[in-house]
Amino acid sequence: MHGRLASWLVRVSQPSAAVGIVVGAGFTVVETLLVVPLRQVAPMEALALVYLPGVLVVSTVWGLWAGVATSVVSALAFDYFHTPPIGRFQTGDWRDWLGLSVYLMVATVSGSLAQLARARALESIERKRDADAVAEMTRLILGADDVRAVLPEASDRIAYAMRLPYAAIEPDPVPRREDQIQLPLDPGALVVPGDVPDRVLRRLRDGVVPGLATVLRAGRSLQASRAGQQALLTQQAALRRVAVLVANGVAFAEIVAAVATEAADLFNADATRVWRWDGPRTVTGVAEYNREPGSQSMLGKQVDFAGGVAGLVLHGSRPTRIDSYEGRSGPLADLAHAEGMHASVGAPIVVEGRVWGVVIALWRRAGPPPLGIEHELAKFTELVATAIANTESRAELTASRARLVHAADEARRGIERELHDTVQQRLISLGLELRFAEAMIPKEFGEVRSRLADTSAGLSAAFDNLQRIVRGIHPALLSQGGLVPAVKALARRSAVPVAVHDGLNHRLPGNVEVAAYHVISEALANSAKHADVSEVSVKIDVIADESAMDESAPGEILTVTVHDDGTARADPNQDSGLAGLRDRVEALGGTLTLTSPTGSGTSVNVKLPMGGQGRQGVEADQSSGGT
Repeated sequence: MHGRLASWLVRVSQPSAAVGIVVGAGFTVVETLLVVPLRQVAPMEALALVYLPGVLVVSTVWGLWAGVATSVVSALAFDYFHTPPIGRFQTGDWRDWLGLSVYLMVATVSGSLAQLARARALESIERKRDADAVAEMTRLILGADDVRAVLPEASDRIAYAMRLPYAAIEPDPVPRREDQIQLPLDPGALVVPGDVPDRVLRRLRDGVVPGLATVLRAGRSLQASRAGQQALLTQQAALRRVAVLVANGVAFAEIVAAVATEAADLFNADATRVWRWDGPRTVTGVAEYNREPGSQSMLGKQVDFAGGVAGLVLHGSRPTRIDSYEGRSGPLADLAHAEGMHASVGAPIVVEGRVWGVVIALWRRAGPPPLGIEHELAKFTELVATAIANTESRAELTASRARLVHAADEARRGIERELHDTVQQRLISLGLELRFAEAMIPKEFGEVRSRLADTSAGLSAAFDNLQRIVRGIHPALLSQGGLVPAVKALARRSAVPVAVHDGLNHRLPGNVEVAAYHVISEALANSAKHADVSEVSVKIDVIADESAMDESAPGEILTVTVHDDGTARADPNQDSGLAGLRDRVEALGGTLTLTSPTGSGTSVNVKLPMGGQGRQGVEADQSSGGT
């Protein structure tokens, strides 16, 4: 009750004058009636104070002059109804005038104090409202992701708090109008109607605009910080995705394609390309991304880098930019003109201190790219450089392992030739001499002939054993006839029936044939150990290498599958022979997998790439000779 009365007394807008007259008259009547019973208990001089509440209320709400009028009416009523002689006012009695004057003076002072208190209370309320308005705008602006998007709502809150028809927070300079007032916010302005009362305008200048300007600056700074943080998170996510590909050792073509796509999405570029530096003035496209369908592809194409950002990057070995291709000439500049590109940036790919290539991003929109974006692009080139270094390291490791395998195979071939050309021939010669000696001994020396015959038979058995050893070292049939005849010979000697299915129509490189032969030999030997195997199938075929990057010279892959119908489950970790063969296969860049589900037999699957081998290796292997 008291709170509602206090807020009514200090309300901003005054009630009408008619309401003030009614309230003043009502207070006077009530106070006059209230004095009647009080005359019996209080002195007459003190009863005049009963009329002060009405004067205070009217002065507070309707102003000092309304309070003075109310005090005059209250004094006349008090004199007329309660001061002897009751019922009339004696103008000639100086005491009545003195009492009236004193009362009017007291009432006027009290009314002035009430009016001042009301002004102070009203000012306090307005300041609180201003502070609340600024606090609401602070929460609204600082909590928004886009400051401009919430400015209309903030303007409406200012208009509501100030009782204005409208208010507009303009973040940018606006033309001045005669019917408006612009309060500067630096930058921008708060626009309000031109007929705003001075008191409200003062409140805006002193209480709202300073706080609003501070909040807007903080909001813009916070928005920029959020945008920068989000951009950083997006960039780190893109780099992390590419780094995962590099760490997993995926194909280089897939890595550079991912770099082109991620860079285009991250920097909102219209196209990205990865160029490999091939010569003094030429580059070759190894990856690209273009948002416009049907654009000319540069994959695998070699061009002169004159006129483009690639040339600047490669010659300077540092990130650089071209803000406009206007007036530039050269093959890459002509390509940019043809594609409608306006600007580009590039960063070098540096592998172990040498410039390997360049990653570039291009834009069709007018205007230069964002500042520093070429240095952000360089973070992707570091991952590309790591991928290239890893690829080269793996290639060198694979090549070194292949050289070791080749050296071992050559040593085995040398041993096989030495055994064939010397030991086997010598054993054959000794066997013939023994047979000749046996024929020359007379029949009466039967025991001697018998011993020579036994020695000759033993020598023949040793020769057979030596042949088996030679075949195990390096079968001559593999060198002379190729993989399929050698495998068929294995099948004929196998203790388990073997069905050979081949799709070969030409000889294979020697190291591939040797690796495949030993895998099949080991798999057949393992199958023969299990009595429950009734049949083994061997499938040999050649398929296209879809992962080959050079489409002009597609590679081939030899596939070998050895499957038996045994029920025993094979464990690749327990088979040291297959483990060694897996090393041989992987040294040639191939794969060996073993599957052995319970009750479904065992399958050995081998894939050996042949893209890097030529017919020379086949001819060299064929010329090595053998039995």
